[in-house]
Amino acid sequence: MPAKLLDSKGVKLENQRFTWKEMVGKPISKLDDDAFTRIRIILMNGIEIDALRLKHAIARFNGELRVPLAQIRRVEQHQATMINWLISADHSPLETTIAYEQVAIEVTAAVAQTEPDPYQAQTYRFGLLEDFDHLYRYSALLDRLEGKDANNILQSYTDIIPGRLTTNHHRAPEDDVRNPYNCRQAALITKIHAAMITAAEYQTHDYYMNIGPTFADPVARQLYAEIASVEEQHVTQYGALMDPGESYLEKWLIHEAMEVYNYYSCVEQETNPRIKAIWERFLDYELGHLTTVKGLFEQYERRDSAEVLGSSLPEFIEFKSQREFVRKVLTDEVNLRTRGTEFVDRSQESTASLEYRRHICSEGVAAEAVSAGYRWHEGGELNTKSDIKSKGETVYG
Repeated sequence: MPAKLLDSKGVKLENQRFTWKEMVGKPISKLDDDAFTRIRIILMNGIEIDALRLKHAIARFNGELRVPLAQIRRVEQHQATMINWLISADHSPLETTIAYEQVAIEVTAAVAQTEPDPYQAQTYRFGLLEDFDHLYRYSALLDRLEGKDANNILQSYTDIIPGRLTTNHHRAPEDDVRNPYNCRQAALITKIHAAMITAAEYQTHDYYMNIGPTFADPVARQLYAEIASVEEQHVTQYGALMDPGESYLEKWLIHEAMEVYNYYSCVEQETNPRIKAIWERFLDYELGHLTTVKGLFEQYERRDSAEVLGSSLPEFIEFKSQREFVRKVLTDEVNLRTRGTEFVDRSQESTASLEYRRHICSEGVAAEAVSAGYRWHEGGELNTKSDIKSKGETVYG
């Protein structure tokens, strides 16, 4: 990675323009494009939407920054549109859900392996096993509701097996808050990781909250409600990893550096030339945003932005299958629970979480109902049962 990328000026803000036609361009192919192209699209959309969210929040508390916030926000609104509209119309909402969970698994697993802070890395591994189980539950729903094999979306990069059971994800709010990094001591990559994973989880939460009510099937509706609640817990967990002592401008500065970091990672690894050109364009745009925010940070806080960012970006995140790492974490840490900010064995889980779970699950759990007896087979359950019947075997259920 270029050591001085953070010093690049990028495209000036006034030259960052769009037309409606280019914003709403040709989408990717659901089956022909590599799954990691879709993973990058979903991740970067989530990051851009979070950039909007952060800037709107800052504007509520700071009048002096409202104009530059609005100017950059407008560009990022159009970046998010151009990215999110790359998802093709032949993705059903459930197939897109499968893709969202694949993003959560593969990206969080990559982050967990490169995070230098042991506590933060443990937090990512903990959340990873929960998203892994969500994928299994939604895969069962896709198979049983639409007769589709989730592996058509996953392309064999990600396993479809249970993780930490979704039923066990439901915790008392006080058991979802984590210890933050120290902004004066933490490495830049630690700050980047916390901002990017929070953004990705926030996007997933919002998607489930919007899509869930559109299903007619009662179990599907309940499953989305259940997992959306867990995703809110994840946003709480990952958001708590960030130092609350950082100023608004410092958080904005870190977020812009995080966007640069992720666009550069996309540029380096994208296999679709047309999509790669979008990443290259937006990398230049984000460098322009970063230049603007560095100036604002130094003007208002009277601090050198290098105190926060250093002089270079860390090595980029690797977009590749993390299957072996996920399997190892599943073997070693599936029985972990939380008690306050601590990670503990399930025998030591807090009574507050046990009571919370007992009540909220007292009238049934969709995550268990939807996948009862489910085991992934290539082609789906109907195809598998048909094969068994053709061999003269009895099929139950």
